[in-house]
Amino acid sequence: MHANREPAKHRTGQHLAATIAIAIAGSFGTVSNALAVEIASGDWTVDVGGIVNTYYTSVSCSGDAVGGPALAGKALGCSGENNKTTIGNGLLPSGLITKFKTSQNGLEIGGTIGIMVAAAQSSAIASNSEVDVRQAFFTIGTAEAGTLKIGRDYGIFASNAILNDMTLIGAGAPTQATQRGRVTLGHIGAGYTYLNNYGQLSYTSPVLGQGFTFTGGLMSPVDAGAYSSKSYPQFQGQLAWATGGFKAWVGVVSQKFYGAGGSGGSFDANAAEIGATFNSGPFGLLVNYEDGKGLGILTEGDEGPINGRAYLIQGTYKLNDKLKFGLNYGESRNSDNNATNAALNASFKSNSNVTGGLYYALTKSVTLAGELGETRSKDYLGNTAKQFGGSFGGIIFF
Repeated sequence: MHANREPAKHRTGQHLAATIAIAIAGSFGTVSNALAVEIASGDWTVDVGGIVNTYYTSVSCSGDAVGGPALAGKALGCSGENNKTTIGNGLLPSGLITKFKTSQNGLEIGGTIGIMVAAAQSSAIASNSEVDVRQAFFTIGTAEAGTLKIGRDYGIFASNAILNDMTLIGAGAPTQATQRGRVTLGHIGAGYTYLNNYGQLSYTSPVLGQGFTFTGGLMSPVDAGAYSSKSYPQFQGQLAWATGGFKAWVGVVSQKFYGAGGSGGSFDANAAEIGATFNSGPFGLLVNYEDGKGLGILTEGDEGPINGRAYLIQGTYKLNDKLKFGLNYGESRNSDNNATNAALNASFKSNSNVTGGLYYALTKSVTLAGELGETRSKDYLGNTAKQFGGSFGGIIFF
């Protein structure tokens, strides 16, 4: 950096950053005027901003023992206890987001580095030093040709579901096994799979005729349980269409998995999604549906070669300029009860979650949120586990 840098300037009237992490946050509306610090030197501009949030969550778990990724079960939902309290992050982590951009040789060049950290640990003595670098990428493009992204960033598949989930700035399903040391889950595993972070080469088109946009990418393939990746990348793609207050999309994800250690049992994970949002005046609606082999519950392939499906339905209403109410319901499930599911996933069937929330914009940068919800997990043996939870706290975007 140069000693003759111009003084720092504050930017107003923009989203915090043009990345999924910040676009997710900014999309809710109450934080669309978030501030960032902008530093300019020569042809370069660097923006520094971030997120800090913490929520008091209290949960109780009851019912039967359910194996597999049972989010309502005592092991995951309440960290092995009947009741549990954590004061930690909601669905978003806390983090420092740095953006940079310049124009060179007729190309728009930019990038983002996002460094995240958790608020709560199981120990007050141990250092909170685990850093989660979710983003480290740069982009090259033009308005006419579109944009190429190179580096580590969020994926494409399931991005619209979490992007429009009202619990994004709250907690959603307050799964205690993940809130300590990381974040809660919103509707991840109970309405949609996580969009994940990948090393990637991806492309986003300019807005095409009639409002269509295409995004596609080659992602670094992932391992999942007893299955591993080899020479083939993962592919994700999405075609979206927007007009007025309506937006619709279709998406796909595909990867080949192999039995670990050459044990055989390879399978192709191929899943698709379709969804839409509609906003008119104070009302907002969201529907999203995912289906496919190897879809997984939390992430692709985590249930093995099992057919899965997930859906999320949500309605929101702005009571006034400050206060929004919302109610949503989601479910993720393994659709088949067979020997493979029994062997790999303890005959796991489904997670579902219903959440009601109030979100109050205290200022243009600070939102306070309170939520109540219930998560249920079932298996194909007839067992049901329940988690009831509530959360309240706040989030700031700067």
